[in-house]
Amino acid sequence: MTRNVLSVASECAPLLKTGGLADVVGALPGALARHGWSMRVLMPAYRGLLPRLGGGTALWSGDLQGGKARIVAAEASGTRMLLLDAPHLYDREGGPYAGAKGDHPDNPQRFAALCKAARLVAEGGLSDGWQPEILHAHDWQAGLAPAYLRYAGASPVKTVMTVHNIAFQGIAGADLLGGLGLPVAEFHADALEYYGNVSALKAGLVTADAITTVSPTYASELMRPEFGMGLEGIISKRADCLHGILNGIDTSVWSPAADPEIVAYDARTLKKKAQNRARLLDEFGLGDVPGPLVVVVSRLTTQKGIDLIPEVLPEFILAGGGLVVLGSGDAGLEEAMRRAAGRFPGRVGVKIGYDEALSHRIFAGGDAVLVPSRFEPCGLTQMMGLSYGTVPVVAATGGLADTVIHANPMALAAKAATGITFHPTDATALGDALRRLVQLHGDTAQWQMVQKNGMKQPVDWNASSAAYARLYESLLSESPAA
Repeated sequence: MTRNVLSVASECAPLLKTGGLADVVGALPGALARHGWSMRVLMPAYRGLLPRLGGGTALWSGDLQGGKARIVAAEASGTRMLLLDAPHLYDREGGPYAGAKGDHPDNPQRFAALCKAARLVAEGGLSDGWQPEILHAHDWQAGLAPAYLRYAGASPVKTVMTVHNIAFQGIAGADLLGGLGLPVAEFHADALEYYGNVSALKAGLVTADAITTVSPTYASELMRPEFGMGLEGIISKRADCLHGILNGIDTSVWSPAADPEIVAYDARTLKKKAQNRARLLDEFGLGDVPGPLVVVVSRLTTQKGIDLIPEVLPEFILAGGGLVVLGSGDAGLEEAMRRAAGRFPGRVGVKIGYDEALSHRIFAGGDAVLVPSRFEPCGLTQMMGLSYGTVPVVAATGGLADTVIHANPMALAAKAATGITFHPTDATALGDALRRLVQLHGDTAQWQMVQKNGMKQPVDWNASSAAYARLYESLLSESPAA
């Protein structure tokens, strides 16, 4: 029997993507279909999206947050979408969250409208009669959806709140409480109130039937002050309904054996990886790199540990290494990467921005992928690295710790190692990790063993989607609250 679930998010690949959230939201529908769950994804109809999808079919119309709105059904790359068409909120220049002058000042209202639309769908408001049994909210932009359902009274629809990154919490002034349609009586420390403000993420955390994070280690970390960012108390209080479910990657897209952007190879023909390496060096104008070619595909922020790279780079270059960087972010870190390229011509190549096709060529051509994050809820780049035989060098935090087996002597002897991990996340530990990388790369037999181990790892959605399906089923089997 097929069962219905509504996924609520601010972005979904391939329709719109600013980060890993979109990849996860885009991959879940297909992964869950194998377990008998029919998922529709509700997201805003940002400027230009509906024309790309042929206009779609309106299933609801009315007023939301001060303007006319519609919920439009369409399909994007096999995913059944519900797009909230509200021009006064979403038809504007810039990205989904910010314009040329910074964050859109009405973001609280914009995403409250998305959550109100989710409640309408959950309550059976669509003209085609479709209704979910589970509402699955992703990050703060969807955090008010479980709250609206809970505060509306008893509902048969169960709710799941997934924290992809707790650093973003959807803070709004308490004066917006009424305008967002939230009950004043719930403005207290055990519910909506967050240091005198309202937090959309906290609203979801306190009202959802279940909370998930995107890796088991991150679930544990969030109950500690250094990671919980002010919400560790609420998460600890709800630890009995907290689940760490590791993300996966779409291996039909991220497959070195069937990637149209590269010279195809698999774990049995790693020699073809060398051709991709040569092409990558040429594409970035680099010369001979006798040691490991490390790649970084990342937002350039301090959270991602990018600020540590310039400090350790001279020693790594002297040891024969090379570096390729693709990303954008903090202006100061972008400039630091440009300076590194200028300081080490022929060894360091940098492209500021993002290019999906180029990222495939980078993973195929790199020897190792560096992820020195200070915190990393799950991380997808290390999984892409594993899939492409590009050895991860990662900080031992969050999902990075859950997905990479450190190449210590025991793991190497057992032929189980898949990468290099380091702790703490500082320049001293990173420098030591890069020295280990150079040493490992110099041992051809062990290096290829680690590469091949990585390529055999189950980084797809099979186990993770099964865990989500079990969670959904457990929620529906619970007895209704008295």
